[in-house]
Amino acid sequence: MKFANSTEPTKIVIPMAPMINVIFLLLIFSMLSMKIVSPEANFNINLPVSAPSHARPHASPHDIKVGLESDRDGNLTQLTLGGTNLGNDEAAFDRLNKELLLLIGRPGHPQTKDIEVEIDADYECQYQYVAKAVSLCTGKLDPQTQQGARYVEKIKFAPPHRPKS
Repeated sequence: MKFANSTEPTKIVIPMAPMINVIFLLLIFSMLSMKIVSPEANFNINLPVSAPSHARPHASPHDIKVGLESDRDGNLTQLTLGGTNLGNDEAAFDRLNKELLLLIGRPGHPQTKDIEVEIDADYECQYQYVAKAVSLCTGKLDPQTQQGARYVEKIKFAPPHRPKS
């Protein structure tokens, strides 16, 4: 048996143009077959329950506490300001706004910058009630003049807790 005696190394040529074409075809195919999902606007959020804090800073006399109590389904059962029950209907939020205005005095005054509102909502309270309480605590838009009045600038949230009932 005789072997060919070749002293020249053979060079392997890999064609790059077809490889690049295949890569681009795969990229275009994956882009066209991708399903784009719009973000949902469901704010049915259950916040995590944390351990109670032992070292709690003392509350200043300017702190206002707004409580939102709910049933197991997340429906509002009671809206409170301080210790005052404001009810659980749509008019309760109007009463909250009026009571806050009485507590604050003049909205936008430099002394109102020290006032802080604490929102204490139940664990299963629906987001719409919390958002409405936050928006009414920060201020109100006058429908006649379209001028906004800023009530408070600082809002904090108490740790969430389970409903009592």
